[in-house]
Amino acid sequence: MPDALDATPYDALLLLSFGGPEGPDDVVPFLENVTRGRGIPKERLKEVGQHYFLFGGVSPINDQNRALLDALRKDFADHGLDLPIHWGNRNWAPYLTDTLREMAAEGRRRILVLATSAYASYSGCRQYRENLADSLAALEAEGLPLPKVDKLRHYFNHPGFLEPMVDGVVEALADLPEEVRDGAHLAFTTHSIPTASADSSGPVEDHGDGGAYVRQHLDVARLIADAVRERTGVDHPWQLVYQSRSGAPHIPWLEPDICDHLEERHAAGVPAVVMAPIGFVSDHMEVLYDLDTEAKARAAELGLPVRRSATVGADPRFAAAIRDLVLERARTERGQEVTPCALGALGASRDLCPVGCCPARAPRPAAAGADSPYA
Repeated sequence: MPDALDATPYDALLLLSFGGPEGPDDVVPFLENVTRGRGIPKERLKEVGQHYFLFGGVSPINDQNRALLDALRKDFADHGLDLPIHWGNRNWAPYLTDTLREMAAEGRRRILVLATSAYASYSGCRQYRENLADSLAALEAEGLPLPKVDKLRHYFNHPGFLEPMVDGVVEALADLPEEVRDGAHLAFTTHSIPTASADSSGPVEDHGDGGAYVRQHLDVARLIADAVRERTGVDHPWQLVYQSRSGAPHIPWLEPDICDHLEERHAAGVPAVVMAPIGFVSDHMEVLYDLDTEAKARAAELGLPVRRSATVGADPRFAAAIRDLVLERARTERGQEVTPCALGALGASRDLCPVGCCPARAPRPAAAGADSPYA
C-alpha cells in the first residue's frame, strides 16, 4: 500500500454521534438518556418529545449517520484505504460502550474517532471525550484490553466541509423569487449554548467573549459569504444567529434566536432570508423542527420569503475530507511532516485537546486529550 493511503498506526475509525429515537416508544427513554441526572419528570419529557412525535417519533440522525457510514466506506474502498469503520452513540443504540466492547473483542488497539460535531464546545467535543472515558472505564472494569483512542481534529474549516455548504446557499438563493433574490440576507445558524460555555470553549488562550465556538462559526460564515459573492456576483449581508435553546430562562444563552432575527430583518425591510445551518453536520431534528417547521412558520406569518440551505450530510466531498483527516493524523503519529488542510483565518485545530479546553462545570475524566487518563 502506498504511504499516502497508509492509516498506520490506526486499525479502525469510530463514528461517534448523539443518537436519536427510531420510533414513538423510543422517545421518552431516549430523552431520559439525554437528561440523565437532571431529575426531569417523565411528563415533562413527554412534552419535550412532541417535536419527535410530529415526525412519527423518529429522529433522522440515525439514518443520516448510516448514509455517512456508507459514504465513508465507499470513499475508503474507492481509494484503497483499508480501515474498518464502526459506529457508536452517546444516547441511543448502537451505544458507544457496546461498540467499543465489540471493537476491543475484534482486536482493535488504535482507534481514531470522528465526532459529528465540527466545532469546539463542551457538548460538541469535551462531552464526547468524557463519554469515551466512561466507556473505556467500563471496559477496564470488565477486564478487557483497552484500545488507545484518538479524536480527529475539528473540521469546521476543511474545504470538504465548507464547499457543500457554499453550494447549498447558492442553490437556496437561486430558489428564491428573482425579484427578492439579490436583496436576500444570509442567516448562518448554529446551536445556541450558554454564554458561559461559549466563553470557555476551545483552548485556554481562546477563552473569553464567545471563545473558540463563536470565532470558529464566524470564520466559517465569512468564508461561505465570500464564496457565495464570488459565485453569484452579489454581496449578501449576513449574520451569525442561533437556534434550539433548551436551558433555564434565567441563564444567558447566545443570541439572537433565528425567529427573533427573522422578525427583526422583516421589520428592517429585508425582502428575503436564506437560513444556512452551518453548525450542523446533517438534517437532524433540530434542523427539521427548529428551522423547517418553527422558523419557516414564523416567516410565513410575517410574509417573509425564506429558504433553508442544505447541510453537508453524506456529501462525497465530506467523506473525502474525513479520509484526508485520517491520513493526516496517521502521518503525524508516525512522525512525518504534515501540512494540515484548512481555510480561513484560524488555521487547523490541534490534534490533541489541551488541558483546560472546553471545561465542564464538574470536572470529569476525558479521553483523547492532553488530560486523558488513558494515554
